[in-house]
Amino acid sequence: MRISGITIPNKRAVYALTALYGIGPARAAKILTAAKIDLMKKADELTAEEENAIRKQLEGLKLEGDLKREVAGNIKRLKDIGAYRGLRHGKRLPVRGQRTKTNSRTVRGNVRKTMGSGRRKVEKT
Repeated sequence: MRISGITIPNKRAVYALTALYGIGPARAAKILTAAKIDLMKKADELTAEEENAIRKQLEGLKLEGDLKREVAGNIKRLKDIGAYRGLRHGKRLPVRGQRTKTNSRTVRGNVRKTMGSGRRKVEKT
């Protein structure tokens, strides 16, 4: 089954719909209950009518490219007006007040290698 250019995997329908960007487990469950489809049904077991009912439920939602474009536009707007959040996005740092001393080190390029176990392996001769 394909919806808006994305192949839906063969899992339970509630989890299969999460392959679409913008749909999480809660929204997928809401869509399936509105379309009167059993949540335990697998994606390949859906009939053509059920697939069309799912597509009809998805028509009014922003998904995939439209949603990604909107999110990118929001971030660009924050950068353009010089907001603090925009600056943090531009520097690829945490935006929502998380600490940066110990977390987000890989993003900042400050990767510290740990010592390992600290024990040296004894060579057998």
